[in-house]
Amino acid sequence: MSAVAERVTTYAERGKRAAELAERYGFTREPLALYAAVAEAQGWVCERARADRPNVDDLAAYIVRAALPDVMSAVMTAGTETLREAVLLRFHEGDLERMVTSWLRGEAQDGTDVFLARAATAPVLEALPDVARALPIAGEERFCPACGGSPQVSVFVDSGEALVTGQRRLVCARCANEWVYPRMTCVACGETESSKLVVLADPQQLPHLRVDACERCKRYIVSVDARLEGNAVPVVDEIAAIPLDIAAAERGFTKVTPNLMGF
Repeated sequence: MSAVAERVTTYAERGKRAAELAERYGFTREPLALYAAVAEAQGWVCERARADRPNVDDLAAYIVRAALPDVMSAVMTAGTETLREAVLLRFHEGDLERMVTSWLRGEAQDGTDVFLARAATAPVLEALPDVARALPIAGEERFCPACGGSPQVSVFVDSGEALVTGQRRLVCARCANEWVYPRMTCVACGETESSKLVVLADPQQLPHLRVDACERCKRYIVSVDARLEGNAVPVVDEIAAIPLDIAAAERGFTKVTPNLMGF
């Protein structure tokens, strides 16, 4: 049975970490600048949702009304010209509630829909665990036990005790909940045969990040080793793994869940 862990970062902390990593890794500056702007907007959305407490039946309408405008404003401020144009076009096409509902159902969507729906919905689910728990649950260990979402990133943490191996946790891409997951197990298909599990890393450039991939299902997840980087914020540090994402793609692996920036 998976254990559920506490959420450990605020949106303000995520934005601060994005700025730190953008300064350290020049190749992340553009996506992390956008992430930081969106995270600030998500922080406002999260606080508003805690105050408003919408119910699950009104969730999509509430997100379009109370969350999406702040996210779109952040994109207009920090997004690329291409993204700004795509977001404006999507807004004028309308049917935004269906966009949010489709994302919650895990239906296939284009990149702009996924970005907008996820950026606007995630802080509401994070603010309201009861609403997140009312969503359909997959019931499998590799899915979030709170909302049924897929994992975004894997985290290795220190146990705090000598001779005791630290936990591996998965962070939900929908509600940011964390849960414990077996260390030597594929997060996509459950493979445990060590010969099928592949690690890709760049210890010189990205010492606290690695790719955990599976030859059986050809899927992978980025793992953050918080034992090596005490200030790591997993959902943010995962974005900095761009070189590892490229290496994984060149080996024929596909990420279990692309991050908010689309990598």
